[in-house]
Amino acid sequence: MSAADLFIVSSPSGAGKTTLIRRVLADPTVRRGSLHFSVSHTTRRPRPGEKDGREYHFVTEETFRDLQAKDGFLEWASVHGNLYGTSRMEVEPRLATGTDVLLDIDVQGARQVRSKVPEAVKIFVFPPSRDVLESRLRARASDSAEVVARRLAVATAEMSEFGEYDYAIINDDLEEAVDELRSIVVARRAGRSRRRDRLEAILKTFAT
Repeated sequence: MSAADLFIVSSPSGAGKTTLIRRVLADPTVRRGSLHFSVSHTTRRPRPGEKDGREYHFVTEETFRDLQAKDGFLEWASVHGNLYGTSRMEVEPRLATGTDVLLDIDVQGARQVRSKVPEAVKIFVFPPSRDVLESRLRARASDSAEVVARRLAVATAEMSEFGEYDYAIINDDLEEAVDELRSIVVARRAGRSRRRDRLEAILKTFAT
């Protein structure tokens, strides 16, 4: 490969982007290429079933602020009273060596990344409706009614920014949504700019 892509996947909380990402990362048609999921840092407490270093790097606010002061984040944001950030070390060295990187970040963080990496591939995941999103949030059983209401209010503002993204996935049918995200990643790898070196080498074999 002559280049690597940085994929930004954003959505309102509860729209299902994390599930889509997990499914795509496990798909062999995607794993044939080199794809790294960037694990973000956060100060929020782990939810049941979450593991440090897998879903997030769960850190104290002091640790987060220390890394922030050292310019260690490609982006960071305060969301629902917690801090989230993407470490530069999770992203930049991998892109430099031709590894695609996938970011699971909210719209605040996506704005920062877009300003620094304008060529990033930007994907927004929509819920099929407000009612479905509310049902998904309540089904978590980890947030209070107040927190659910706040997340729904934020979702409206977040979805208004979909025009800044290259692709929109509606997560109504999970299998269809997974296929769409997978297709975006695979299609990018078939881009002419990504295959320039190999294409030129093939053309040389036809030179007379």
